[in-house]
Amino acid sequence: MTLDEILDLLHTSSQTQLSPAQEFVLCQAWAGNTYSSMAGASDYTADYLRNTAYPLWHLLSEFFDESITKTNLRSTLEPLPITPEQRQAIPQHTAVSTAVTALDFPDGPVPLDSHFYVERPPIEELAIAQISKPGSVLRIKAARRMGKSSLMLRITAQAAVLGYQIVMLDFQQAEVAIFETLDRFLRWVCSNVDWQLQLETRLDDYWNANIGSKVSCTLYFQGHLLAAVNSPVVLVLNETNRLFEHPQIAQEFLPLLRSWHEEARHVEVFQKLRLVIVHSTEVYIPLKLNQSPFNVGLALKLPPLTLEQVQDLAGRYGLDWATDTNLSDSPLQALTEMVGGHPYLLQIAFYYLCQGEMTLEQLLKTAPTLDGIYSSHLRHLWSILQAEPDLAAALKSIIKGNERMRLDPILTYRLESLGVVKLEGNAIMLGCELYRQYLSSQL
Repeated sequence: MTLDEILDLLHTSSQTQLSPAQEFVLCQAWAGNTYSSMAGASDYTADYLRNTAYPLWHLLSEFFDESITKTNLRSTLEPLPITPEQRQAIPQHTAVSTAVTALDFPDGPVPLDSHFYVERPPIEELAIAQISKPGSVLRIKAARRMGKSSLMLRITAQAAVLGYQIVMLDFQQAEVAIFETLDRFLRWVCSNVDWQLQLETRLDDYWNANIGSKVSCTLYFQGHLLAAVNSPVVLVLNETNRLFEHPQIAQEFLPLLRSWHEEARHVEVFQKLRLVIVHSTEVYIPLKLNQSPFNVGLALKLPPLTLEQVQDLAGRYGLDWATDTNLSDSPLQALTEMVGGHPYLLQIAFYYLCQGEMTLEQLLKTAPTLDGIYSSHLRHLWSILQAEPDLAAALKSIIKGNERMRLDPILTYRLESLGVVKLEGNAIMLGCELYRQYLSSQL
């Protein structure tokens, strides 16, 4: 069951009317949030939310005839199928199948309870299995807006169900000054972890200039951060590619991550640490193989959606022609080729098609122009290329060449980060027909 289905079922029963606070707790608990983080996102106190939750779990346990707690809420209810009788009891205007009548424009990660998240097996299952291992490293790689954040939301939500603590470090949130020195950067990392684990900051007790920032940081994790918690800690490093812009930091910090992974083999407290490293493309920081965290652990590269997955997504939007059995020459194939199976670009297309303001034929005809639905996306791309002549020149060479070509690794990294090209082995090519047609006219 989805969260929407659970709420709909509860709303249809006169004996299970939830208070606003209980519904808030249910939604937040489903997302894996703690009572403290719930309190921070509302006007309720953590103690009030705990007291509110106690009768909620009792009510859910009786309604679904399962023992429900905050810890097992999602793992217990999500696998349960909704019965035909239950679905019939849901009023037609609230059913999941009609959720497309009031669509929000696609922007940002797909919410946890969204009907529009398409899994890419076995990626989700492999990710959860990896973070369940002591001292593990999980690396998630994909081009811009390919679904890294959406996957990350689901990984952390499942980790919370398992009772793990979640710490999120987004390097996009760090001011430029944070990257001026390694010492300042590592203190920023430790202070963020302290705050998210709700621990007292004790940096000065562990920081010692004589042993250096890296050793001080390691001792802080070992003796303070990890020692203070009883459960595993999932440390998510988001937008790690921001570090690539500061090689002096990356060349020190990335080997440090590798060392923590190796420490877990003989230092028990480091087995609590599960690293999730999210980045946009390959790493071109010159590190020795035995120093890089990018050749240990499990690496997951998010692929574009297949034609079958595109059909699944179109069906969730309620598009009638999405049920065609012959996909080899269908409108869906033309759309998939236009956007290269890119999840974000597909979401935009389905959003506009659901509005009924254009046909798919019209959408495809205008897509690579500034009159089409991707005008803002294409203008943004073009503004970047105008500011980066070397990238524009590289793309022009790719478009002119009939053969798949190779580029300088740094140029390749920058273009793949934009999502405008894709790699097959060492060969580089445009990511989709949309970019080929638009850039051909511009360049």
